[in-house]
Amino acid sequence: MDLGARLAGRHVLITGASSGLGAHFARLCARHGARVSVAARRRERLAALVGELEAAGAAGATALDLDVTDAHSVADCFDALPAPLDVLVNNAGISGPGAAIDLPVETFDAIMATNLRGPWLMATHAACAWRDAGRGGTIVGIASIVAERVAGGVAPYCISKAGVKQMTAALALEWARFGIRVNALAPGYIETEINAGFFDTPAGEALVKRIPMRRLGRPEDLDAPFLLLATDAAPWMTGALVPVDGGHLVSGL
Repeated sequence: MDLGARLAGRHVLITGASSGLGAHFARLCARHGARVSVAARRRERLAALVGELEAAGAAGATALDLDVTDAHSVADCFDALPAPLDVLVNNAGISGPGAAIDLPVETFDAIMATNLRGPWLMATHAACAWRDAGRGGTIVGIASIVAERVAGGVAPYCISKAGVKQMTAALALEWARFGIRVNALAPGYIETEINAGFFDTPAGEALVKRIPMRRLGRPEDLDAPFLLLATDAAPWMTGALVPVDGGHLVSGL
């Protein structure tokens, strides 16, 4: 089964697309013939990504200003979409390391606003548009293995990703009747530009040793699971959380 071919001609909106996994998913979708709208706060980086995608022959690429914590910004983003949407990828997310007992409540609020409220706003906007148009759609959330097993020093992040897991299930249940599928990826430790330095430290090296496959994930390790969820290759699949983690979740405690 050629999963990538099933994206051809579809319009995909990706949040948090100015770097990391968001930019990677944008390149992946464009490479397989999708029309891609990339959205984030860092407009200059989005413009560079759109230029890259267009130079590579993308079927269409659009940069959109978006702050997922702002309901007005979310509404404006949907109003600015260049075509009817087929797939929403809720990728935007932040973290804030620190001991929970000392963490400022402002940090907790910021993480929840971006990681949980933001995907809620995006998902409900997309679902309303699809319902009103009488057509289905696909939502892919980006959760984490810390939705299932916590890590120290990132309590608000763990809590927010557990919320993404439950939101995926709850929205899938409510929206199945509209032909809207809602699933989520739960990546393990993936090396990106944001965290690369950490894995060169003793703590980072120790973490990698606890992964059964004894290596970090690469963004491309997510490609096939992402395409499965983003396309109609699994049309009866909704409400699922799909771990991609080198066996980390099944390792011994």
